[in-house]
Amino acid sequence: MNEPIVARHWLTLAAPKAAPAVATSTVLILGRIWNANGAEHSVGNAALMVVLATGAAAAGAFASAGRAGDSIIAGTAFATSGGLALAGVAGYADGISLPLLLWVLATAIAYGLAARYWRTDRRESAAYERRTTERREEHAHVERVEALRAGAQIEVARSGAAYAESLATALITRAALPGFDPKALERAGLPELPTANHLED
Repeated sequence: MNEPIVARHWLTLAAPKAAPAVATSTVLILGRIWNANGAEHSVGNAALMVVLATGAAAAGAFASAGRAGDSIIAGTAFATSGGLALAGVAGYADGISLPLLLWVLATAIAYGLAARYWRTDRRESAAYERRTTERREEHAHVERVEALRAGAQIEVARSGAAYAESLATALITRAALPGFDPKALERAGLPELPTANHLED
């Protein structure tokens, strides 16, 4: 069984690796744009970001502490909380040093969390490929055994047919010999071969 080979574009392969840096960079850029448009030293804006970040963190804690323990919702909520905190600092701070420091920390944490999921995904993909290969090899082995068995049965049938044809030819040739006496064979102690009349029956 031949499976189609799909060659994915290099951008498709690189996009998941670049996603954490793109996300944190986007938040930093938007925060600095917000800073340039009047968010610097705005207590109301800072309070709003603190409330939003705290609410997102509380939602993440509630999702992770629930009975189901949904890790996807909890991770999304914590990532939203971190993004809101980074945007708030980037929008409120005077200089670029503190936002850049938080951007580096947020990017490192995002890659640390993503690496865990990438490792799990690689492990699951490798296990799936191994199971697929084992099943394919097992099926190929069964097919080879069945092909050998069928070939052996064909050879046995072919040799049996050849033997029957040779026996029939010998009987016909023997019966056609002049002076052939089947009783002489019996007197000599040889087994009686069927005659042509028996073969026709």
